Amino acid sequence: MSAPPIHDIFVIGGGINGCGIARDAVGRGFSVFLAEMNDLASGTSSGSTKLIHGGLRYLEFYEFRLVREALMEREILWKNAPHIIWPMRFVLPYAKGLRPAWLIRLGLFLYDHIGGRKLLPATKTLDMVNDPAGKPLKPLFRKAFEYSDGWVNDARLVALNARDAADRGATIRTRTKVISARREGELWTVRLENTQTGDTEEVKARLLVNAAGPWVDHVLSATVGLNDVHNVRLVQGSHIVISKKFDDPRAYFFQNKDGRIIFAIPYEEEFTLIGTTDQDFSGDPNDVKISDAEIDYLCAAASEYFAQPVKRSDIVWTYSAVRPLYDDGASKAQEATRDYVLKTDGGEGTAPIVNTFGGKITTYRRLSESMLEKIEGFLGKRGKPWTANAPLPGGDFPASGFDAEVAKLKTAYPFLDARLARRLTRLYGTRARMLLGLARSNADLGCNFGADLYEAEVRYLVQNEWAMTAEDVLWRRTKRGLHLSREQAAALDEFMRGISRRHVAAAE
Repeated sequence: MSAPPIHDIFVIGGGINGCGIARDAVGRGFSVFLAEMNDLASGTSSGSTKLIHGGLRYLEFYEFRLVREALMEREILWKNAPHIIWPMRFVLPYAKGLRPAWLIRLGLFLYDHIGGRKLLPATKTLDMVNDPAGKPLKPLFRKAFEYSDGWVNDARLVALNARDAADRGATIRTRTKVISARREGELWTVRLENTQTGDTEEVKARLLVNAAGPWVDHVLSATVGLNDVHNVRLVQGSHIVISKKFDDPRAYFFQNKDGRIIFAIPYEEEFTLIGTTDQDFSGDPNDVKISDAEIDYLCAAASEYFAQPVKRSDIVWTYSAVRPLYDDGASKAQEATRDYVLKTDGGEGTAPIVNTFGGKITTYRRLSESMLEKIEGFLGKRGKPWTANAPLPGGDFPASGFDAEVAKLKTAYPFLDARLARRLTRLYGTRARMLLGLARSNADLGCNFGADLYEAEVRYLVQNEWAMTAEDVLWRRTKRGLHLSREQAAALDEFMRGISRRHVAAAE
């Protein structure tokens, strides 16, 4: 029996940073193995506010480098994933007694000019008495500023990075926990456990990347066996989703009296997303959930602006996640840096490890490039940086061509109603054709589990995107969970139990 291959890089963590690093590395010629103990994007990466943004409020904390880098990434990411990323205009009402108008104008001037904006429209001032954006708000807000940022389907961004990494030769294993990683000279021996079967195996690699998000310190201390460490500050962010609060396609940026901000964003066509909170977190990140205090805070903060208050009874869904911010000693959770820090250990005869602390979804691609610089310092240079001009799976159409892509899909599959054609293009882009295959009617798509979620789509997600449970499909890959009844979700779960085991290996 031959010895198993030695991989160049072993990545711990299947969030946006881990999958982005794996994709960049394998595209340069490194052999890569990635392990995620749960589902892809099951932690922080599916619990964001789903924005591709520079971070306007970070300017207050003098995070100019981070803001500039994030602003530069907006149009790069939009160009490479126009199905799951698109521009959005944000309305920032001026509220007397909070940040002065001159400070907001200065911040927005910097926002418009330091990030190489080319396609996104510039900031403008709104008369809220006459502009449609003023209609849902209290009449006391008479002026606002409108600026550009972007929206992202965060969990799909992770899945598509993983899919592209696998297409290029990386091994991607979900439901696979790293139970130990030990150095043996210049190699790592990583012991893995399949969390569904209990089976274990060992994998060898030349370099270890710790991209475990909220668990990054735990991996260092418990898995790798280094001394007790404290590099990250865990901050809980929670969101509420309510029935559609306004018809305008623009989002709102609301300032609060405590200095924090929240967003109110059009969500999944029929809903409004409100968030986020910022509070320090202690405990197991797997158990994070919104608190009563956070619900009250978000309802009260939004009700300061909307003419019709936001009530608990309006909430149809909530989600929470723990952000692993680099611990820079900031006094308040909302002031902790969103920048990323990479730290190395080992080399010169000792197997190296590179740890990822902090970061935000907008800068994941740049973080990956920075990580590859660290990796190449240990393993030698391979290929050149390449991801800036490489579409993610399904994103190989012009950034401004989404509606045209929907029309093409409708022409190829005339039986699709316009809403389903649009939804499939939003999730899968040009790969919607791969999902639909030879179908010539809705009946050819198999069982409809509800809300136009057909068997063909579920099978595609199992075979191509590592989906194994109904939760994976409903809440991370599609968000159809907002539309299905409990009975429909249970039927989907029963269906998936019968097929997931047979297809888990096919997605690698």
